[in-house]
Amino acid sequence: MAVGIRALRMVQIGQEVSAGGTTDPASTIWRGEGMLKDNRVTTFPTENIGIIGGVNRTYVGKTGGEIELTGIATYEQLPYIFNAGFYLSAPTTDAGSESIRTWNVQSASTDPISSSDLQTLVIEGGDNAQAEIMRYGFVRQFSLSGTVGEAVNLSATVEGREIGLTTFTAGLSIPTVKDLLMSKAKVYIDPSTDAAGTTQKSNTLLGFQLDVVTGWKGQDTADGRLDFSFAKRISDEITLQLTFEHETTSIAQKAAWRAETEQVIRLRFDGPALATTDSSYDTKTLIMDLYGKWETFDVIDEQDGNDIVTGTFKVGYSTAASKKATFIVVNELATLP
Repeated sequence: MAVGIRALRMVQIGQEVSAGGTTDPASTIWRGEGMLKDNRVTTFPTENIGIIGGVNRTYVGKTGGEIELTGIATYEQLPYIFNAGFYLSAPTTDAGSESIRTWNVQSASTDPISSSDLQTLVIEGGDNAQAEIMRYGFVRQFSLSGTVGEAVNLSATVEGREIGLTTFTAGLSIPTVKDLLMSKAKVYIDPSTDAAGTTQKSNTLLGFQLDVVTGWKGQDTADGRLDFSFAKRISDEITLQLTFEHETTSIAQKAAWRAETEQVIRLRFDGPALATTDSSYDTKTLIMDLYGKWETFDVIDEQDGNDIVTGTFKVGYSTAASKKATFIVVNELATLP
């Protein structure tokens, strides 16, 4: 009998060929942490049968599962989160060795993204004692956060269908990944009518937190199963918190908040050099362009005797730019493992 050991826990993921397919295996090891959670609902009905405390009558009316994938954000594994949280993005290339994947979260006022656009996941999790499996996984929400001097952290909640027992897909190798580092970030802030990434704000950014509710939900219908029938996308929600030095940039942004000025904020993370560079990119890169307005600014705080200030930027569709948010990941993976 195998006895579970903490150090032997593992999560393996793969992109499904068809949503909820029963044969798609995991294809790579997740470089992070996570444990599958079974969300089946067991109901004990109330009845008058002449027995104190009743009897052990139960039924399961709904099943499903989820997992919170956490770890350091990497250029190689972020596309899994964006594909399963926004929609499948096919990579493009240039003259160099890069693979460029782009997600335009909303490019029109209605933005009809269908469930067929979503790249669902199969997830295996467990330890040396027992592995479990969840299919039709989609990202319900995710967060990216970072503080100067540290790596960027990722947390993503993946919802899926009923969890079952399995054995781990054998023979998968640990993928090589490169971490996003907060100190390598650059922030650009411009009016929404200007091109994103025009004006860099230097010597000011201390940290950030991006929170994304993707809008995807499992839709229950009566069609012969206890877990959800399909995923559908409703309204998403994106907010960005930026922590600044209390100086010219943050003072100007507080003025923009008071004036209700629509802006576009670009966060760019440049990583290790590509094997072959060109005029488009010379490093592994994450770019996030976010359109919206400041919602709040906190009172001035301090950090090691230094005055700082944090603002919350609420992302929304810009009629001036016909955009809401764009995410770009550049790595050297023509296909995700």
